Amino acid sequence: VFNFPTTHFKVKKFFLDLLSFSLIFISNPHNKKSSTIMEYRELGKSGIKVSTIGLGTWAIGGMFWGKTDDAEAIKAIEASIDYGINLIDTAPAYGTGHSEKLVGKAIKGKREKVVVATKCGLDRKKGFIIDLKPKKIRQDLEESLMFLNTDYIDLYQCHWPDPKTPIEDTMEELLKMQSEGKIRAIGVSNFDLELLKKTVSIAPIASLQPHYSLLKRDIEKDILPFCRQNNIGILAYGSLGSGILTGKYKKRPSFAGNDARSFFYPFYKEPYWSKTQELLKEMEKIANKYDRPLSHIAINWIRQQEGITSALVGAKNASQAKSNAQAAEWQLSADELAYLSEKATAIF
Repeated sequence: VFNFPTTHFKVKKFFLDLLSFSLIFISNPHNKKSSTIMEYRELGKSGIKVSTIGLGTWAIGGMFWGKTDDAEAIKAIEASIDYGINLIDTAPAYGTGHSEKLVGKAIKGKREKVVVATKCGLDRKKGFIIDLKPKKIRQDLEESLMFLNTDYIDLYQCHWPDPKTPIEDTMEELLKMQSEGKIRAIGVSNFDLELLKKTVSIAPIASLQPHYSLLKRDIEKDILPFCRQNNIGILAYGSLGSGILTGKYKKRPSFAGNDARSFFYPFYKEPYWSKTQELLKEMEKIANKYDRPLSHIAINWIRQQEGITSALVGAKNASQAKSNAQAAEWQLSADELAYLSEKATAIF
């Protein structure tokens, strides 16, 4: 029923939305062995329902995150789906297409169960050159469709802003792709408030993907309020602070120079390391109360913030994926949310 030609995209979208709506109200929709009850929210005004916990796939791309195993990565994606996670976020830059290829393999035969989000405009082959010119993003789209083994992408996002390309040109091309039925919704990532406002005036933007966690809360000043007011979904990446908020590192680790934890995330370096340890002690008090892992505290703090649509969390294996999804089984109280916010503000 889903093999409509792209010219009948609206019909396809109707059936996809109907199925997504039904899954929300059916017990254990993704796998009868699953005990997780996942929560779903609409992504902006797109009509697309996504799980409040999403799977981020940068780490499984095979670069910047240490050793990875493709077979385990595929199991992580499959387990995420089994436990109710329907949002899978990837990008061509994650291993020069390798992450997308793994996602494509894992969702084969399950396409109707997932919301696939990928990105454009970051040229890994040329050394991470940002290029949002129409020709480049069209090339990115066709490659992503091939790697993901699908004829459409649910959410197509500009990976980083390109100051050399007028945003009008980029949006015009994305709107063409949408009219062709190749993408369902348009999103952006890492845009500041000024650029976001301009972009929204040109095209309907379903979502913004910013870096947001207990350790990094810049968006709370102006971006988060703007997105709330304009019904723009927020997919938060870096939810676990590149792993530090799981509490698994008892001593400050040392990572290779090409590891993202050594250059993209500052939390493993002083003074952030010591400050983060202070916050972890406060988080442990709540985790012990509920007999839950520290990661759940970090994930639930994000997904319970007003205006957040989904917390993106990475997983390299099925066990991690299951644990991430199980954070949806419970919630922090209003007092606990406020307590953690106050402590994080005081410490940082």
